[in-house]
This record gives sequence, C-alpha cells and structure tokens, in this order.
Amino acid sequence: MKGEKSNTDLLKLLKKGNIRAFDAIYEKYSKRLYVFVFRYIKQKTDAEEIVQEVFLKIWESREKIDLYSSFDSFLFTIAYNNTISLLRKRVNEKKYLEHLKHKQQVSDNEGIIAEMHFKEIEKRVKSLLEQLTPRQKEIFYLSREEGLTHEEIAKKLNISANTVKNHLVATLAFLKSGISGNMLAIMLFVHLFL
Repeated sequence: MKGEKSNTDLLKLLKKGNIRAFDAIYEKYSKRLYVFVFRYIKQKTDAEEIVQEVFLKIWESREKIDLYSSFDSFLFTIAYNNTISLLRKRVNEKKYLEHLKHKQQVSDNEGIIAEMHFKEIEKRVKSLLEQLTPRQKEIFYLSREEGLTHEEIAKKLNISANTVKNHLVATLAFLKSGISGNMLAIMLFVHLFL
C-alpha cells in the first residue's frame, strides 16, 4: 500500500475485505505477536502456528472489528487465549501420554494392577500424608501440587534447599514404607500420582 496509513484507515479497509490492508496489518503486528507468544510457548513452530491462527481469526471476523476500541488489545487477547488453549492441550497430552506409557510398562510385566488396587493404594497414601508433620505436608504440597523446585520452596519458606530435599526424601521413604504389597504397584503409583 502506498504511503503510511493509520491503523484506523487500515482497519476500515480491512473491514471491507481489502487484502492489501490485511497484509499491511500482518506486516505491522506479526513479529510482535510471535515474540509475545514465543515467551509462553517456547516452541518456534507452535508460536508460528498461533500467529497464523490469530490472523486467520482476524480475517474471518474482520466485519466485527470495532474501530473505536484498541485493536492491539483485541489482537493480543486472541493470541493470549490461543496460547493458553495450546498450553492446556499440551499439558493434557503429556499427562495422557505419560499415563499410557506407564500403563504399557505395567501390562508388559506379569502383575497387571487392577483399578481397585490403585484406589486402595491412593487411599492409603492419603491417610499416610495425614500423618506427616505440618512442615513436611507443606513442602510435599509445594513440590508435588504446585511443582516448585527445591530452591523455590526454600526461598518461599525461608529454609535451605538441603532442608527441603531432606524433608522430601524422608516423606517419600515414609510413604513407600507405609504401602505394603506389590513393589510394581508402589513404583507406578509414585510415578503417576506423586
């Protein structure tokens, strides 16, 4: 497009289906969007795919673009929502794939663990967790539920990373000693749920 057009001019043209205005908007925003998405995703191809999806949505909903509200905000909100959706999908896929991988390893072994056996172990672990000291419970929760590193927990609780490690080692040893029966079941439970 000849000459520099303002965003409003470009958006007016875009609303009418002007492909050159769309290209100009793509040129103006695509790099910034890519950097924004990549900060969350950390994967080049996924970030590129999300940027493409955002612009596809912009083109498909061009007639609904509000000239009087912030286009930047509109654009980055779509990018953010798509990014969060992809992250959720990746987390679920990863958990599911890990679950299947562990299930496969179990079925390859002689002792296939029944669902009821798992529930018994889970119930037992919950009861064992109740027997931990308040500090052990807190450290275990921060590590397993919130996914914090030893250093992050240490900083949060104002204790040394070594103390955190010692508490976690003691807690896991206590849990393993408290679950009797099939060693495979214990190992699997610890990998899947702890």
